[in-house]
Amino acid sequence: MKLTILGCSGGIGSGRHTTSLLLDDDVLIDAGSGLTTLDFEQLVKIDHVFLTHAHLDHVLGLPLLLDSVGDLRGAPVTVHALPEVLEVLSSHLFNWQLWPDFRKIPSEAEPWLRFAPLGLGEACTLKGRTLRPLPANHAVPACGLQVATAAGSLVFSGDTTHSDAFVAALNAIPDLRHLIIETSFENALVGIARASKHHWPDSLAAELRMLRVRPEIWITHLKPGNEAAIMNELRVAAPDWGIEALRQGQVIVL
Repeated sequence: MKLTILGCSGGIGSGRHTTSLLLDDDVLIDAGSGLTTLDFEQLVKIDHVFLTHAHLDHVLGLPLLLDSVGDLRGAPVTVHALPEVLEVLSSHLFNWQLWPDFRKIPSEAEPWLRFAPLGLGEACTLKGRTLRPLPANHAVPACGLQVATAAGSLVFSGDTTHSDAFVAALNAIPDLRHLIIETSFENALVGIARASKHHWPDSLAAELRMLRVRPEIWITHLKPGNEAAIMNELRVAAPDWGIEALRQGQVIVL
């Protein structure tokens, strides 16, 4: 399994792209502006999209993907997400006002888009890769995602602040090799972090102390202009973890 980081920033500008991760060549995890870095031939190969939540920085590339390559595919793109997330997409994105409803284009019998609800803890196995939503604690319905393979597991937190349920889920994965987890704000902006339900360095360090597993830690969703300050504070708050910032273009192999 190869996970390519298309975008991992908490914003845009100066080469930054928002969250989108490509699993091998056919599965996306989130569909932020990082999706736009793929070339046309790569876009056609995407069969499945797993969404952690419906915030714009994680879904904005999805309608453009469908509009660009829908007519060239032999099957619809399947979007997997919590039922609450799919309801937001149905009501507020694919609603014929903000964007056409590709579940009915070119027809309901042969659409370019299909929704597949996936509840917390439910598993979806695709070509030897099992994806499973994990609990998260964000301002809207959200989840993390475990990707399990024969070689081990990787977890992506999505957007979240501290969650006892998320920690428990991590501790129940004995073969966890990589944890991609967000830290959006530096400690001085703890008020904003709490209000928007994101991590800050001290909150993530406290969560790491609760772990009984020992994965490699990769930090995502750093806010533009704050990246260095956040990472410096994380290394002070959790000095024993070897924490590194996730990078656009990085490849993680399991």
